[in-house]
Amino acid sequence: MTKHTLAVQDHVVTMSSLDIAEMVGSRPSDVKRSIERLAKAGVIQLPPLAKVENKQSVSPNKYTSAYIFEGEQGKRDSIIVVAQLSPEFTARLVDRWQELEARLSKPAFDAMAALNDAEFLRGTLLSYSEKVIALEHRVDEMKPDVEALERIAKADGSMCITAAAKHLQVQPKFLFKLLSERHWIYRRAGGKAWLGYQDKIQSGYLEHKVTTVNRSDGSEKIVEQVLITAKGITKISRLLGVSAAA
Repeated sequence: MTKHTLAVQDHVVTMSSLDIAEMVGSRPSDVKRSIERLAKAGVIQLPPLAKVENKQSVSPNKYTSAYIFEGEQGKRDSIIVVAQLSPEFTARLVDRWQELEARLSKPAFDAMAALNDAEFLRGTLLSYSEKVIALEHRVDEMKPDVEALERIAKADGSMCITAAAKHLQVQPKFLFKLLSERHWIYRRAGGKAWLGYQDKIQSGYLEHKVTTVNRSDGSEKIVEQVLITAKGITKISRLLGVSAAA
């Protein structure tokens, strides 16, 4: 069964005829007729109509017209309607009105009163102290990783992507894929060798190693290999958020 709800809108507690129908287990149309009958008899005031969402509906358009009770007059009239439809639900409706009215009248946070409340201040201080301690522990845990990155950044030389993956504690296949997706490396059409993008080379993250290899027939073959510099390792490590071994 769908639980009925009262709403607090613009500091006014409201209830719709659809809410009443769900509460007492009646059809919304029957509740609306009861409201109109009581209003015609002068027992209650006819409340305004508004579009509300009918969560019980299986129709694509879940919005329907419903009467909206609000304020003291709406509270009185809705209680009369429920008493006419199902007297056993009257007490529940009254309790719900009182609950929401109490919530509405609850005072806003008073900063000056809080500053004079020793218990509030102790609780706040304890909460922030715990957060500071947790942050300090986190910084201590990160120190080895930061120091390792600094050592790598200051180191000379470069390494192939497979070796770099070991330092970054990731699989080589993952690193190749990542660098390709981040536009660090690419392959020429029909080529097998990975090459570095010029902007990454100019930034000092990558460099190319050109090697001359002798073929079995005596001819020579030039082989290009992209290498990641120490600066590049540091950059990737920070992007990944993983530690790099020095």
